[in-house]
Amino acid sequence: MTLPMPTARSTRTPPAPAQGDASERIALEIRHYLAQQNLRPGDRLGTEAELAAEFGVSRPTLREALRLLSSSQLVRSTRGAGGGIFVASTPNEGISRSLSDSIAMLLSTKSVSLRQLVEARMLLEVPLAGLAAANATPETVLKLAGAIDEADGQAPSSEGFRLADACFHRTIAATAGNELLSAFTSWTLDVLQPSLVAAVGDAIDGERILDQHREILRAVRRHQPAAAERAMRRHLEYLVELVRKLEDCPDA
Repeated sequence: MTLPMPTARSTRTPPAPAQGDASERIALEIRHYLAQQNLRPGDRLGTEAELAAEFGVSRPTLREALRLLSSSQLVRSTRGAGGGIFVASTPNEGISRSLSDSIAMLLSTKSVSLRQLVEARMLLEVPLAGLAAANATPETVLKLAGAIDEADGQAPSSEGFRLADACFHRTIAATAGNELLSAFTSWTLDVLQPSLVAAVGDAIDGERILDQHREILRAVRRHQPAAAERAMRRHLEYLVELVRKLEDCPDA
């Protein structure tokens, strides 16, 4: 698989751009190609020499473009036989990882609090629940019910409960059908959820969480967007209250 050849140059050659400008342009073109061709992680783009030739740029310029893409976790390079430049993640996955890394840094430096993150989560996931209810299929209902059954009987602080909870919320986000919103919510499961479990895991009422999930599921199954939004809001308000108590009484 190779990238398309660049369009032919006009007879009036424009001034050569600075290397930074050229590398940013190449990085943008590769981003567009990844999205347009729906490439998946592991797909091969070519070797460094092949890509430099296709774009008509020097290898240092191409390396800088690849560095920009690598910093966004979109491509990766390997050496040796069969090596080359490969897709590391889709553009949406790249956004998700970059956002998760940034929020993890903010949380570790105490630039934001857990309470602020849960409140931000509410602004994202409440409308997603409504969209999921509007778009739900029988497969959606089965996945949500399966996640609830998987968590049932497990301690809220356990890995099994956490993974089942993440599956429930990922299914809601995926069913909503908005790729950008779904990418923006990944940090809630990658960063916020493990931090919540570490901070308030012993205080979480697992049965209450599952009852809240069942309420969301009922609204989704019945294709009731407003009810799904209300149920998701009540679910997240419960978590906000737990974190608020932790912040107000850290020794409790």
